[in-house]
Amino acid sequence: MCGERSLATVSAMPLLRLTVDGSPREVDVDTRTSLLDALRERLEVTAPKKGCDHGQCGSCTVLLDGRRSLACLALAVAHDGAEVVTAAGLGTADEPHPVQQAFLDHDGYQCGYCTPGQVCSVVGMLEEAALGHPSHVTADLDPDAGVDLDDAEVRERMSGNLCRCGAYAGILDAVRQSVGAR
Repeated sequence: MCGERSLATVSAMPLLRLTVDGSPREVDVDTRTSLLDALRERLEVTAPKKGCDHGQCGSCTVLLDGRRSLACLALAVAHDGAEVVTAAGLGTADEPHPVQQAFLDHDGYQCGYCTPGQVCSVVGMLEEAALGHPSHVTADLDPDAGVDLDDAEVRERMSGNLCRCGAYAGILDAVRQSVGAR
């Protein structure tokens, strides 16, 4: 009949195509599935953590098409064809990403639960600053000088990533090292 859909059409789950940590992946997802749940539950990519599931803790931070994003707030189907990089995809055990190495060098972790999100957030934050994107505390921006990533600037930009263990001193030291390496 005109205007009617079959039950098979209504219940069909869309096929989502993603590149995750450099590997092409496909998965059927319900239209209500978050990117975090698609990664963790359907693709078994466990680097991004499920903390609050409300976008308040940053444990699920990934790089989504090169920009840091909270995977718990992103609907998976809205990102068909996207590139997702988790902390596990940034480096290797033999050659960690410079931000990962900075976290190791400065004990920027305790239990490690928030660390993958923290690392992805630092990588994204450094890119945002390099592109000249101001934050709430950015002083008048000199287009030629770019953003000065002083401690206040770093704290503001990383404020969406919480560490329940309180490893903030080590995290800040790791970010300082990463800024210097940039």
